[in-house]
Amino acid sequence: MMKQFKVAKANRSIEGTISLDGSKSLSNRALIIRALCTDDFQINHCATADDVVGMQTLLDSSDDVLDAHHAGTTFRFLCSYLCLQSGKQTLTGSIRMQERPIGPLVDALRKVGAEIEYLKNDGYPPLKIGEINPDDYNHKVEVSAGISSQFISSLLLIAPSLPKGLEITLVGDLVSRPYLEMTLKMMEYFGVKHTWEGQVITVEPQPYKAKDITIEADWSAASYYYIMAAFSDKVDLVLEGLNEESLQGDSSIAEIMEAFGISSEFSGNQVHLKKDGAEKQLVDHDFLLAPDIAQSVAVACAGTGKPGVFSGLKTLKIKETDRIAALQKELGKVGVYFTLMPPKFAKVSKKEFYMVEGKAASPDQMPDFDTYKDHRMAMAFGPLAMLFPIIVNEPDVVSKSYPAYWEDLKKLGFEVEEII
Repeated sequence: MMKQFKVAKANRSIEGTISLDGSKSLSNRALIIRALCTDDFQINHCATADDVVGMQTLLDSSDDVLDAHHAGTTFRFLCSYLCLQSGKQTLTGSIRMQERPIGPLVDALRKVGAEIEYLKNDGYPPLKIGEINPDDYNHKVEVSAGISSQFISSLLLIAPSLPKGLEITLVGDLVSRPYLEMTLKMMEYFGVKHTWEGQVITVEPQPYKAKDITIEADWSAASYYYIMAAFSDKVDLVLEGLNEESLQGDSSIAEIMEAFGISSEFSGNQVHLKKDGAEKQLVDHDFLLAPDIAQSVAVACAGTGKPGVFSGLKTLKIKETDRIAALQKELGKVGVYFTLMPPKFAKVSKKEFYMVEGKAASPDQMPDFDTYKDHRMAMAFGPLAMLFPIIVNEPDVVSKSYPAYWEDLKKLGFEVEEII
């Protein structure tokens, strides 16, 4: 029987303090680096998300079959990591994971000298992964820059542990550059140097140096509170654990939400949200560098009735679900359109543009939102409960990145109850 939460809020005031969990992206990078480091070190404020707990479990496992379930980052990072381990391991995942392409990363690892076999469909998980053969080792690879940045980050993380390091030539226009910069800055923190000239990133062979690290809070999680701030009549909210000079590309949510009149005041490792700025009539943003916050901004537009023009969404179709289709269907339930604009609007830029139009209104029956096994669908749509009561299907999916999400909403006055 499908689990459902009814979510409601008696007023549109958001006041309080929320201590956010550690960043999933930073935590998983730190875990891989620690596994590749000769000496141990402490990871403070490591994320409690399923994806991170799963990563640590698989790194500690001696099993021949490793199941990453729904965790894309975990699967992709382990794909390269296992190429440095002795013997052969099978790396698999959920049905949805087996529909997400892995071919470009496998091609690059094969060029480096790894023995990797597809066990079902070419280009997709599951995989049987063998260690890199020294006789076939090649330290120069080309990788499409237009694919998921996680493929490139996966290669970068193992680069200093290879006999001659790695020289990666990025082919084409780069997507999600902040995630690559995050990876490289994390590597720098642990003593690994690199050069990035034009389209070529070079990492020489060198050891990771053990060093304790404290993980910054998750800016993706913060984005859901910015939605609440946009919907509020009054907001006085402090989010703890966030830095103004963040490694995370999703920190751009602070600037984007200025269009909704939300100001972000930073002090130490926290940000204070207030609603006291001048709003803009239109939200126009390219999400190429931070696609994970597109759902948050789309729902913010829907709840306020502010039109939005979005571009840079091409990676959304290969996430936990097809997030484009999911947004179109779920926003449609409350009378909001998320529409691909005609090609004539992209003659010069060659980009795809999507328009968010309409203001969310409660239908005759309480709207129930499907989550598609996608944590971000659940968390992005949750704040709509500030406007009218809603039902969220399969709400536990939030555990993938933010297990305490519903409990934290209760702290801000949301009513969250399971429908029996």
